[in-house]
Amino acid sequence: MDEVFRALADPTRRALLDELFTTDGQSLSALEARFGITRFGVMKHLKVLEEAGLVVTRRAGREKLHYLNAVPIRLVHDRWVSKYSETWVAGLSDLKTRLENSMEKIFEIYIRTTRERLWEAITDGETRGKFQFGNRVTSDWSVGSSMEMTNPGAPGVVLGDGVNLEVDPPRRLVQTMNCLWDDEVKAEGTSRVTWEIEPVGDSCRLVVTHDQLREGANSQVYGGWPMILSGLKTWLETGEILTTPGSLMYMR
Repeated sequence: MDEVFRALADPTRRALLDELFTTDGQSLSALEARFGITRFGVMKHLKVLEEAGLVVTRRAGREKLHYLNAVPIRLVHDRWVSKYSETWVAGLSDLKTRLENSMEKIFEIYIRTTRERLWEAITDGETRGKFQFGNRVTSDWSVGSSMEMTNPGAPGVVLGDGVNLEVDPPRRLVQTMNCLWDDEVKAEGTSRVTWEIEPVGDSCRLVVTHDQLREGANSQVYGGWPMILSGLKTWLETGEILTTPGSLMYMR
């Protein structure tokens, strides 16, 4: 978290985040055009933001595009806000919503665990319930097979479903996703979720990409990822369930 606070301390870096909030997935050239500093200066600020995990990059042809990553903001909230004052939660939730409005959302988090344990946590139904609002995911995890999301508190109700497009344990999982818990999210149709696991020292870098979203899609479809990934990190590193109000909202 020290890197996050240092990154946010600089007004130019905060302005870069504001620009990415306005238009996510921008190139270096596009960002440079919006600031009165050199290209090298913008690169230096982006490097600090990347190192803090606040910006994630992805190649698109010859360009490198920059995306906001809301997970560190969620972790700061969990560590420094919710346990001291619940009256701040609504404000941080509004910030989270502002950071997550685009057709493609990319979330990055580092977890001190092995690839095998992380893969198991993602694909084991009971473990999934520890960090995803109590929801279980059921599948045989083969390519082309179906996936269903349910909750013991709503027996017989399917909250979401999809198809496994790529299954490469313990590295990569790609699935379609249909949210089914109410008519508003059903209307959003099918999107896609990609889990990518990369070992880094004694930890793993997990990148979750939720794409093929309709522009202006209902934020219920993708807005829970920062809390889910925070809960996943907490469970794997401490064996405890994340106890922020939102995490417990749907637990049974």
